Amino acid sequence: MPLLARIGPAILWIAVLLALLLGLERLFQADHEDGTLDQLRLADVPLELVVLAKAAAHWTAAALPLLLATPLAGVLLNLSPAVLAVTVASLLAGTPALALVGTVGAALAVSLRRAGVLIAVLVLPLSIPVLVFGVGAVEAASAGRPVGPSLALLGAVTLVAAVGAPFAAAAALREAD
Repeated sequence: MPLLARIGPAILWIAVLLALLLGLERLFQADHEDGTLDQLRLADVPLELVVLAKAAAHWTAAALPLLLATPLAGVLLNLSPAVLAVTVASLLAGTPALALVGTVGAALAVSLRRAGVLIAVLVLPLSIPVLVFGVGAVEAASAGRPVGPSLALLGAVTLVAAVGAPFAAAAALREAD
């Protein structure tokens, strides 16, 4: 198998991770600076729901365009159709977890100026399982092994992040000065 086809899915995963990290610093910071975050804390809407909506918007703006461009990138990286399909499926299953974990990092650093590096240091170790299972699913497809276990674990990580991250980020936002 050519080198580009072998490392292509990992390149796509890292591109999506970096794209998601790019906007995390400003996710809650503008709301904190102009007082909107204080109003959201006092509103009747649960802060966890606000965090979930912000995570969904961040995923839509940062990851969805890359997901839509993945088939073209797969052709450029010489991926077979089966491997490309598993790559798209793994990105669809794993990128929400990356966005949700990123919201926790952004909420923890909301009151700090220029906290981009701190957010990356907080988020990157927590995103390693998503990358491992996502690239593992693609590697399994390349080798002809079943991809179900890796995709199931990736889905499980996303579900755990969907349940826990809004509560963790909301707690961090409540404690922000």
